[in-house]
Amino acid sequence: MTRYNSIKQQLAAAPKTWLVTGVAGFIGSNLLETLLKLDQTVVGLDNFSTGYQHNLDEVQALVAAEQWARFRFTSGDICDLETCHSSVAGVDFVLHQAALGSVPRSIEDPIRTNRNNIDGFLNLLVASRDAEVTSFTYAASSSTYGDHPGLPKVEANIGNLLSPYAVTKYVNELYADVFARSYGFNSIGLRYFNVFGPRQDPNGAYAAVIPKWITAMLAGETVFVYGDGQTSRDFCYVDNAVQANLLAATASSEHKNEIYNVAVGDRTSLLELIELSHSALTSHGAELAPVEPVHQDFRAGDVRHSQADIAKISESLGYVPSYDIRQGIQQTTFWHVQRESCNTH
Repeated sequence: MTRYNSIKQQLAAAPKTWLVTGVAGFIGSNLLETLLKLDQTVVGLDNFSTGYQHNLDEVQALVAAEQWARFRFTSGDICDLETCHSSVAGVDFVLHQAALGSVPRSIEDPIRTNRNNIDGFLNLLVASRDAEVTSFTYAASSSTYGDHPGLPKVEANIGNLLSPYAVTKYVNELYADVFARSYGFNSIGLRYFNVFGPRQDPNGAYAAVIPKWITAMLAGETVFVYGDGQTSRDFCYVDNAVQANLLAATASSEHKNEIYNVAVGDRTSLLELIELSHSALTSHGAELAPVEPVHQDFRAGDVRHSQADIAKISESLGYVPSYDIRQGIQQTTFWHVQRESCNTH
């Protein structure tokens, strides 16, 4: 039995109370779904800046009524310290997902990115310390590796940061480390590598590439590619990120005050991703025209290649990815096809 399966059994037998920030967002709503299905009590916090009510509605439809009754939602902002204090009251585990994502958005609006990702993070860190929560797990980012040329990316080696977003996520790690040294308050940072899956927003100027392309293919619209298409990423299905959060939250003290990569340990080029997505959509019955991507200029702040070394999280926390890129794309495209079918009936 994997440690993850063992942890799920233990939690189901002895439910805890969790705070999930950014609960109406993509990763937050997937965490909410998993926790409620394990009969946990969940406090959710979101200001709907990038999250959506329909994500919460979908989770409600996927869990039992008695499980949904264990969820308490607060519409509020992590930039408000009082809101953070009230949200962590009586909480065992904090899963901090709330942030203003997107490298391009941070380049256009660094002040707003800083306020949400640094001020908001510090507010929640202070509130969690004051409440003496059992554990604090937060979403870090692979953007922290910057221009470091080494592959795969190892936690200890980072380069020059390439965007305000990357700066904010690195500052989170620095604050977390200082809180361990100054107050004995330990936490775990999870450096996500291109997480994707159901409920990821396909719309807007800052939408992630996978939901954006899948939506474009289903609508018969143009697929735009930044650069020559050979840029590669370690695409990580959201269930892997959920697993990492639960493993981190329940980790023993010797494995806390650490940073861990969360990924698959492989990389896929953008052109390969287009082929995988198109093939998966057609396997689910979608009738699609061949994709002829239109290439645009490389985006500022983007790194050329990214791939994680996942040895540390595997050895320390017992992390074993449940989905590779192909399995994850199959699950994701199935969700999109189902949603498209519901919207047309």
